[in-house]
Amino acid sequence: MTTLATLFGGLLLVFVLYAATGLVRQITPLGRVIVASGVPLLIYFIRIAGDWPGLDVAAMHVSVFLATGFLLYVWKQYRARGGRLHWAPRVLIGFFALLALINAALLYVSTRGLPQPIARWWFPGAGRSPVHTGFSGVVAHGEEAAKPVSSALKTAHALAERGWQVDIADLGGEVSWEPRVTVRVRDRTGLPVAGLAVDYTLARPGAASAAARGALAATAPGEYSGVLDLPGVGRWLIEVRVSERGQLLYTETLEVVGK
Repeated sequence: MTTLATLFGGLLLVFVLYAATGLVRQITPLGRVIVASGVPLLIYFIRIAGDWPGLDVAAMHVSVFLATGFLLYVWKQYRARGGRLHWAPRVLIGFFALLALINAALLYVSTRGLPQPIARWWFPGAGRSPVHTGFSGVVAHGEEAAKPVSSALKTAHALAERGWQVDIADLGGEVSWEPRVTVRVRDRTGLPVAGLAVDYTLARPGAASAAARGALAATAPGEYSGVLDLPGVGRWLIEVRVSERGQLLYTETLEVVGK
């Protein structure tokens, strides 16, 4: 379930519980607020017990649920006195309602990106390929996050022991729709190294998964070349990997812009 669903689902539950508790005369107006705001918060915290979304997201749910219950309480008190609600509380209610909508919209865009119809209208050239506008998240700092760093250090050490020189040509900056990439591998004496496996992955910056994969063919001793089929225009990250008998020996990531 997405954050947007829990936020608006809990907000709807606040209204439902506040209306339902009004049918019980034994419950005071303040008790109605406690039940209407407390039950959705309890359900929400039970749900995120094993999947913490972050303090900012949790604080947003707490503030929206409590503020809604408080505003319902103020509105009920004015209704009980038989008078019309003053313009100041009305402005306050409207402000918080607008703030909740804006926060929800920004939260949706940051996590899932703009809806494609809006993205195609807003960004030039977006009709030819999907536009990724969501925030990919932050980099974790834990034991699992350290494993890729350790793997990269081992790869660099293995390449340094062999004394190989890897050169990636015909790639970088702005490229055509089907750019050619050539990888040349030489040993410490300058002789070409044959029998290697060279592959690549294409992904948008910050994307969680690759958009395309492929392999480069050996076109000459120590030279591996191929044409990249870019899935769309815009900025791409191309990771080139060189392996020997299943052991990764070299990896490099380049950024290109497809025209």
